[in-house]
Amino acid sequence: MFEDLVKDGVAVVVNAMATDAWPLARDGVVRLFRRKGEEEQQAVARRLDEDAGLLARSDADTALELRTGLAPHWRVRLRLLLEQNPEIAEELRALEAEIRNATGQVPQTVQNNTARDGGQVFGALHGNVIVHQLPPDPGRPEGRGTEGPLDG
Repeated sequence: MFEDLVKDGVAVVVNAMATDAWPLARDGVVRLFRRKGEEEQQAVARRLDEDAGLLARSDADTALELRTGLAPHWRVRLRLLLEQNPEIAEELRALEAEIRNATGQVPQTVQNNTARDGGQVFGALHGNVIVHQLPPDPGRPEGRGTEGPLDG
C-alpha cells in the first residue's frame, strides 16, 4: 500500500546522507519514529548517524555501494512504521519534498530487466515496446523462427 511512498522517501533520505541536507533528513526521520517512543527514536538516530558516518568516510564508488545496501534496511523500517501508523504518510511525503528541495534531487525511476537461459526480455520505461516475432520453429536449432537477423 505504501510501497512507492516508502521507496521514494528512503531514496531521498539515503541520498541526503553525508550532504549539507543531512541534518534536515535525519531530524525528519527521527521525528517520524516519535510514535514508537523515546528509546526507539534514539536507536533510529544512532543508526542514521552510523550510516551517514560510513558514507562520509567512503570514496564515491564505495558510497554508491553503501547507499544501495542501506536502502533496503530503511525501506523495511519505514514500511513497518507506516503500516502501524498510516496517519504519518503525509508527513513522510512532506519530508521527502523538503529534502528534495534542499538537495536538488529529482525523482528517479529504475528499471531492471533480466533474461536468462535463452529467455528474452523487452522493456520500456515511459514508452512502448512493439515486438513482431515469429513463433519458434521446433525443427530448427535453438527453436529459432525461420526469418530474422539470427538466421544464418
